Amino acid sequence: MTVSGSARGDETRQLLHLWRGALLASVKGSGPDLSTRQMTILLTVYLDDPPHTVRGLAAELGVAKPVVTRALDTLGRRGLLKRRRDPADRRNVLVQRTVKGAVFLSEFEDLITRSRLRLDDGADAGLADFG
Repeated sequence: MTVSGSARGDETRQLLHLWRGALLASVKGSGPDLSTRQMTILLTVYLDDPPHTVRGLAAELGVAKPVVTRALDTLGRRGLLKRRRDPADRRNVLVQRTVKGAVFLSEFEDLITRSRLRLDDGADAGLADFG
């Protein structure tokens, strides 16, 4: 990794440390270990206004619908999202939030916050050279 001395480079590096800290805490925790694609779908459904469809998620991620379907299968088994047919157009599958998914993301948000606090306190100073 090339490290720039610019303010933007420093900010980007801080964000990478922040993300790493949150992911590390997540991996060490008891929650589900989601792939990047699964997490992106989960965040999209929770952060963007509904409705969400398999077709729409596939278009946003730039992948085929079966790719989204496989990710949704896993997220559904874990209770983080659910699917149902659109009553207005039975060809569409709506992707919906669940309480368990909201709790998972709330807890992940807490991991990010704690990671930010550790960075602000300099606790992760030993992680400065990871590239």
